[in-house]
Amino acid sequence: MRKPIVVVGSINLDFVASADHVPLPGETLTGRDFATFYGGKGANQAVAIARLGHPVSMIAKVGDDSFGPTLKRALREAGVDVGPVAAARGSSGVALINIGRDGHNSIVVIPGANGKVQPADITKNTALLRRAGMLLAQLEIPLETVETLSVFAHRHDIPLMLDPAPARELPSGLLRNIAWITPNENETRILCGLNANENVSSATAARCAEMLLARGPKNVIIKMAEQGSYLATATGLREMAPAFRVKAVDTTAAGDAFNAGFAVGILSGKQPLDAARYAAAVAAISVTRPGAQPSMPSAREVAKFLALPANRSIAGRPFTARPKATP
Repeated sequence: MRKPIVVVGSINLDFVASADHVPLPGETLTGRDFATFYGGKGANQAVAIARLGHPVSMIAKVGDDSFGPTLKRALREAGVDVGPVAAARGSSGVALINIGRDGHNSIVVIPGANGKVQPADITKNTALLRRAGMLLAQLEIPLETVETLSVFAHRHDIPLMLDPAPARELPSGLLRNIAWITPNENETRILCGLNANENVSSATAARCAEMLLARGPKNVIIKMAEQGSYLATATGLREMAPAFRVKAVDTTAAGDAFNAGFAVGILSGKQPLDAARYAAAVAAISVTRPGAQPSMPSAREVAKFLALPANRSIAGRPFTARPKATP
C-alpha cells in the first residue's frame, strides 16, 4: 500500500467581486460579477494530490460557521481524507477579493480557523503522521505549528516539503528540518534579501539556492513560472527544469499544483528532475483553467498531456485544456 501524503495547512473560502475598478475609500460600486471559490494553499495542494490519485489526508481547521461544513465536504468529495479536519469556534478562513477591469485587486484575508491550528493538533495526529510518505506545509497557519511539525518530521525521518508562502523570515531550526523548500520568485527575493524588483534569472536562482542550502534545507526548488524551476539537491543536482508552454487563463494555485505534482512524483519513485517535469505538467494544465481547486488535473489528464508528441521533451506547443466548471 502506498504511504499517504499528509498536508498540514489552510482552508479558505474565497469571495471574488469584479467591478470596473477597485473601490476607493468610502466608494460604493455596482459590480460586474461575483463568484466563490474553495481555496487556501493547504487545501489546494491536498485536492491536487487527490486528483492525481495518491492517498492524502489533511490536518486543518474550519470554523463552526455555515462555511465550515461546506469547505470540509468539498475536500471530501475531491477525495481528501478529512477525518483530521476539526471545527474551531468562530469563522472559517475567508478571503475578500475585489478585482478591477485593469487586473488590479485588493484582498483582505481573515485567517479565522486557520490561525487556530496549534502544535497540539500535531501531537493529536501523530499516528497518522507516522504513516506518511511525505508531509506538506505552508505558512498560512501559525509558524509555531509548522515548527512543531518539522521537529516531528526530522525525528521520524519523514520528508517535509515547505511552501514558504506567504513569505517571511524563517527560524534556522525550522530550515534545518526541511527536506524540500519550494519558494517562488517573490518568496526567493524575500528569503535571499534581493531587491523587490530584481529579476530572478536562472543564474540568480542558482545563487539563491546555494544560500538557502547553506541555511539547512536538504533540497531547494525555486519555482520560476514560465521559466521553469531550478533544482538544487543534497546529491549534487544543479539544473533548470523547463516549463511547458501553455496558454494561461488563470495562474491561481499554479505553485500549489506544482508542489502536489512533485510530491506525488517523488513518492511514485521518480528522480527529482523527472518529478519536476511531472510537476510542471500538473501546473501547466492547471493554469489553462479558471479557479484554484477546480483547475487541478487528474492523473489521466497529466499522462495524456505528457504523451503529446511536442511534450515528450519538456518544451512544446501550447496546450489548451477544456475549462472545468467552478463551484
